[in-house]
Amino acid sequence: MKYLSLLLFIAFYFSMESYAQETRKTDDALLLDYYQGGRYAEALTYLKTVYAEPVSDAKELTRLAYTASMANKLPEAEAYYQQIYNRDTTNKTSLYNMATINQRRGNNFKAESYLKKYIKLDTTTFAVYKQLANFAATKADFTAQLAYLQRANKLDSIEFDVAADLSDLYVKLKFNQQAEKVLSVAIAADPENIVLLQSLLKLASAQKKWQLAVKTGEQLLQAGDGSAFTATKLGVAYYQMKSYRCGIETLAALPDIFQTEVTAYFTGACYKQLKDPKNAVYYFDKAIKLSISPSTNTYYSEMGDTYEGMKLLSKAQSSYQKALLYDEKPLTLYFLANLFDRQLKDPSSALKYFKKYLASKPDANEEKDYIAYSKSRVEQLTAAKK
Repeated sequence: MKYLSLLLFIAFYFSMESYAQETRKTDDALLLDYYQGGRYAEALTYLKTVYAEPVSDAKELTRLAYTASMANKLPEAEAYYQQIYNRDTTNKTSLYNMATINQRRGNNFKAESYLKKYIKLDTTTFAVYKQLANFAATKADFTAQLAYLQRANKLDSIEFDVAADLSDLYVKLKFNQQAEKVLSVAIAADPENIVLLQSLLKLASAQKKWQLAVKTGEQLLQAGDGSAFTATKLGVAYYQMKSYRCGIETLAALPDIFQTEVTAYFTGACYKQLKDPKNAVYYFDKAIKLSISPSTNTYYSEMGDTYEGMKLLSKAQSSYQKALLYDEKPLTLYFLANLFDRQLKDPSSALKYFKKYLASKPDANEEKDYIAYSKSRVEQLTAAKK
């Protein structure tokens, strides 16, 4: 990388030799030594001693801006490029560099604004439309993303990132024929590109072209693509093609962290077709569990507490009981016991849930007061029944 920077600097420097009489002279050997050693901060300090403020020469500003950017002095670099742009608002290079700097700083809004100014001056730069499409995607602005990707793809139809992104967006928008056209051109130019083949697998699955999906998925596996996306799509395609054992092998090979309700469901469906009900039920049950958020108990418990505060006691009871269907957390049992005890005046149910709370092994340190209170209420409610 440092050698590339060096070459860029050399080319940049000598391209401006004709302006030597206008630009204050620098020690070329010293600058090259700084750049070759990656000592950009020192190079910037040196340039500032030569190009003392105020700096008005465009070539001097450009050298300062470039060096500040390489030294990761991004605010300074942007300020220099801004000065250049203020002198010439048709300067596309300064706009592009300010966009790049702001993207590096995480200021995508500002970066996008510079690129939008850029395309008013020049509609032929592929990289600008590609980046604008990325910015639109982060905002879920599919209309803008589609327009930018289409323009970028028109400028370079075989660049794989844009072709894959455009195809994927077409599939999301259910424009499958357009996706097919985009991919056919890009894949013809690079038939072993993993990114393009993954997009083809997504498209084939959306079109229910299961034979093509299997062929593409197997090609990806042979190429070393072990992603969960590919395995899942291939496993589903195997099921649709009635290759149930292949489906099981592909889906079950995924590590637990990548197992989803989809992988579990189709594994169960494969076992069902193979007349193996025991394994089928196991995976269907797993699919159900994976489809439920582990925080569902918390959501219902919070809802119950809120209803209780509103004095909507039947709704509070229902919410707490729904929470327990997903996970019998000790605190939910305690809250429900208290609801029956204090609000609903149902000692029998209160006793039942206080006992369940104590049997659920609550944290002895964090819930010691709740435990003590529950024990006392169990004693009192039990005595009252006699």
